[in-house]
Amino acid sequence: METYAALLRGINVGGSNVIKMEDLKKAFEELKFSGVKTYIASGNVVFKSTGSDNAKLTKLIEKKLSERYKTDLRLALVSFKEYKKIIEKAPEGFGKESKIRRYDVWFLLKPLTAEEVLQQVSPREEVDTIHAGKGVIYASRLISMAGKSHLIRVNKMPIYQSMTVRNWNTTAKLFELMKT
Repeated sequence: METYAALLRGINVGGSNVIKMEDLKKAFEELKFSGVKTYIASGNVVFKSTGSDNAKLTKLIEKKLSERYKTDLRLALVSFKEYKKIIEKAPEGFGKESKIRRYDVWFLLKPLTAEEVLQQVSPREEVDTIHAGKGVIYASRLISMAGKSHLIRVNKMPIYQSMTVRNWNTTAKLFELMKT
């Protein structure tokens, strides 16, 4: 059995694509996944599966959820092994100054790559930092200068449709759920 985190894109944001977590859990259980747990209402699901083909599992889940909720839902599906590397390979000190910086992990939906994101996103000097990881971008910005951040512009770019963002605390909490 492999443990996965499914990170749904664009649900329960501003009253759009509202999905109750108990119903989302039920949908995953109907797909015969075990140990299904949801975390906060932003579409985070941890589960176990005998399947190990990430691409096939992603398509299966996206198809089931899109049919169930009558909307086109996409997700980043990350195995425990991949997720562990995301946590371990975070830039040194990432998440450590939470009183002065906001830390986010941009999980990239295939086929978008970190290299493509780095080519299109220009961080503002002395405000923003971005680092590429495998399948993710580690992004941080000064809270006191958040309005001057260039990172907030990413949500107006076409690449934004191929990523789902989680703050560092949520990212870390999901890893803890995956370990239990």
